[in-house]
Amino acid sequence: HKAIRRQRQMCIRDRHIGMKENKIAGATKVLLDIMYFVGMVVTLTLPVSFKWYGTVINPFFGEYYIWMVLIFMTAGVFAVLILRELRKMFRTVLADDCFVKKNVKSLNRMGIYSFAIMAVMLCRIPLYFTPAVFIIVVVFLIAGLFSRVLAIVFDKAVQYKEENDFTI
Repeated sequence: HKAIRRQRQMCIRDRHIGMKENKIAGATKVLLDIMYFVGMVVTLTLPVSFKWYGTVINPFFGEYYIWMVLIFMTAGVFAVLILRELRKMFRTVLADDCFVKKNVKSLNRMGIYSFAIMAVMLCRIPLYFTPAVFIIVVVFLIAGLFSRVLAIVFDKAVQYKEENDFTI
């Protein structure tokens, strides 16, 4: 009786943990979807937003309007591309099959996009330096490096998984 009762308790606990993971996964998916579509809208409306911002709040943005729009739109496009790759990867997580080659490619792309955002923001420094620009550069340097290292880890995991699948 004790063994059966313990097994039932473990099944209930596992089901509870699974439901909790599903809630977290569902919330994360919704958040990624919102960020992706809002990111597209924000990036596309930057010319209008910066025109207003440069006129009403910060005349520097008005003076260097073209440069600021180019810099931020380019960074915005790469940020949306990162979100697109995250959404692709998340589909494999939801399908319970995350150690696949396409995730390795997504991680490598995210690393490239992160380095691109870093480079674009470095171009902003001579125009308008703020501590936030420096922080953004460092954050995307770290994100790029982390993505590349994670791609290597995922690639090894894919190799081990394929060897294991082949063995069985």
